[in-house]
Amino acid sequence: MGHRLTRIYTRTGDDGTTGLGDGKRTAKDSARVEAMGTIDELNCAIGMVLGEHIPVVVRDNLARIQHRLFDLGAEVSMPGHTLVDADDVKNIEKLIDAFNTELPALKEFILPGGGRSSATCHLARAVCRRAERRLVALRHDSDVNNHSIGYLNRLSDLLFVIARILSRDTGQPEVIWDHH
Repeated sequence: MGHRLTRIYTRTGDDGTTGLGDGKRTAKDSARVEAMGTIDELNCAIGMVLGEHIPVVVRDNLARIQHRLFDLGAEVSMPGHTLVDADDVKNIEKLIDAFNTELPALKEFILPGGGRSSATCHLARAVCRRAERRLVALRHDSDVNNHSIGYLNRLSDLLFVIARILSRDTGQPEVIWDHH
């Protein structure tokens, strides 16, 4: 593979537009760019989780998810292209089921916290929810792959479960919501 990024700056975005994967240009504040940017932000948030001391099985799965999120961002950048499918959603569901069997049942809502790695994962979960909302907003004006929305929906659930695992792994108690 040759050098794909020979120059980091191009000056082509100085007019407030950015290039899409299909070569077209669009406004940097468009719904599509908002969705792409939030997916990128989610990938960065997961990178922050990966920067923590976490179990290898969690690390390996989050690293794979980062690659799929890059695919999802590419999909959103190329109107009409599909890179995320039903199998991707099912794979996330399998991970949720596998990880959740290790955890005690929840009887109360928990707050983000439970140690640094858990709190970082909760932040990634919140960013994931925003990415999902941005894809839903994009769907008002454009075709959006429903599997991509489902993928983000399940991924936020997985990140919640992983946050619980990380809390347990570090010996930090989960923070129960005091609703009184």
